[in-house]
Amino acid sequence: MEHILLMGNEAVAYGAIDAGVSFVSGYPGTPSTEALETVARLKPDGVHVEWSVNEKVALEAAAGASYAGARALVTMKQVGLNVASDPLMSLNYVGVKGGLVILSADDPGPISSQTEQDTRRFAQFARLPVLDPSSPEEAYAMTRAAFELSELFRVPVLLRPTTRVCHACSAVERMEPTPLVKPSGFVKGKEWVIFPRLSYEAKKRIVAREPELAEAQRPFNKIDEINGDTPALIGVACGGIGSAYAREAILNLGLRCRILQIGAPNPFPEAMAAEFIDGLECVLVVEELDPVIEDGLRPLMNGIPLHGKRDGVILVAGELSAAIVESALRTIVPVRAINGGGAKESASARKPIAGSEDVDSAERPVPPVRPPVLCAGCPHRASFYAVKRAAKGRKAIFCGDIGCYTLGNAPPLDMVDTCLCMGAGVTVAQGLKQADPEAYCFAFIGDSTFFHSGMTGVLNAVYNRADMIVVVLDNRTTGMTGRQPHPGTGESAVGESAPEASIEAILRALGVASVRRANPFDVEEAIETTHEAMDEKGVRAIVFEAPCIAVAKPGKPMSIDIARCAGCQVCVKALGCPALSFQPSPKYEGRIVAHINTALCTGCGLCAQICPTECIQPIDLLCGSGGGGL
Repeated sequence: MEHILLMGNEAVAYGAIDAGVSFVSGYPGTPSTEALETVARLKPDGVHVEWSVNEKVALEAAAGASYAGARALVTMKQVGLNVASDPLMSLNYVGVKGGLVILSADDPGPISSQTEQDTRRFAQFARLPVLDPSSPEEAYAMTRAAFELSELFRVPVLLRPTTRVCHACSAVERMEPTPLVKPSGFVKGKEWVIFPRLSYEAKKRIVAREPELAEAQRPFNKIDEINGDTPALIGVACGGIGSAYAREAILNLGLRCRILQIGAPNPFPEAMAAEFIDGLECVLVVEELDPVIEDGLRPLMNGIPLHGKRDGVILVAGELSAAIVESALRTIVPVRAINGGGAKESASARKPIAGSEDVDSAERPVPPVRPPVLCAGCPHRASFYAVKRAAKGRKAIFCGDIGCYTLGNAPPLDMVDTCLCMGAGVTVAQGLKQADPEAYCFAFIGDSTFFHSGMTGVLNAVYNRADMIVVVLDNRTTGMTGRQPHPGTGESAVGESAPEASIEAILRALGVASVRRANPFDVEEAIETTHEAMDEKGVRAIVFEAPCIAVAKPGKPMSIDIARCAGCQVCVKALGCPALSFQPSPKYEGRIVAHINTALCTGCGLCAQICPTECIQPIDLLCGSGGGGL
């Protein structure tokens, strides 16, 4: 079969397609997003693909497809698994018919998440099998195998790649595809209706099958002897991307070592682990996030030293690397055993990067810190600025939510006082108002998050007669994860026309009597709209409507008439737009004046509206100014 260069998430998509998947659902969340997007881009015949409004909905819809015999894939990130946990826990008791695979991508670091939670722990909690790929090649193979495993045991199977596996690229060999699994149809039966007595029997069945399930997953686990023909005395147990780091570190050190690579950590492979431990003098466990493998090994060690996260030899948080693993091995392994003891250093070990031989590490420049900021021309900056201006001088609390607009917490805007989880801005504001009745409580929520989990919070606010202002930042896309469509965009996951949900109409249907709409780039209108809402009581809403700059065509950039610039820095200090800065002007003897980076400026005009000297204008009105105005 052909070899094809694939990102890890793409490998999952191809694995599902080649396994005969016919239903794919999910909610975008880094680092999982590209898996569903790949299926949507390929548009395989007979495969339904959808961005669901949240992960719970995605899993429930996929369960329905599975009940009728379809093979189904659900995609999400690790915190999305929390949202899907309600159907997930019960689904293990009910069981499935068609293979059901749940991609839950973990995010060590975390790079783009609220938490570092470990899906393997969730698998233990739910008593579900979980596969832990260490590369795109394994992600492809494990996805295909997961459907078979799911159908064999009639159980959902979790697939848990971490960030580096999701976004790494490798040449993946595609195997002979399984023909599209045509759903056999739903067959009525009492087994699909969960009742306490059935759950009691199901729990006994779930526990009883675990030894058989562990044996079925044995091919995903393996033991290797590295750098020697005789049995090693040092062991490394690893899983996921930690396996790749461990192998690289061992080769760099020339260390004779035995490796236990666990690709299926639940149920824990005790028999293979005992075989691995036999004859070793010490064991290092290399895994990202929680000490799942380490905890599984501990009862089997019989006094043999076990090192990992529990004793601090391996970092307890953040991503790992080959260098970190190498340092850990040097900590626990006698120096005489490294690059010696019967093992030769690999040819590539310690080989410097080309061109770096003459550069001392102390002389290498440290990359500058680049904190994330709202994009130049982002409508959320305008919305935050308008509300901040309107609320000036009053006690106000600004509750945020999950999305790119969370970046409104950074100076100079300082407009996100709380951020908990998807949809929580609306509900946290309700509790804050009850505890602090003198405050004006604003709840900022994006359009995609509003559909995901904001509507129930709004209904709760109306029902319980809350006093708050819901601010929906409608930029017509799911901006943070790559501009995916949602029910308010009028487009489906595969680019087809879809019914367009009106946020204003939904708010009114939920009982919000006062709903206003405004363009945040019309600063005075936006401020006045906010003032009007603040003067009312009860649940009221403002919908700020302006498209994400990544989906809207930018206008002509702005420029500075430096002859009129007073150097007051109001534009920079109030907005924090990355296109704005202050620099010495060579034309005016080094006087510090405003400067606009025309490569970044989108021409939104927000800075021009707040400039006290009116020195900022569209670039075509300032011919000969030199663009940025210096």
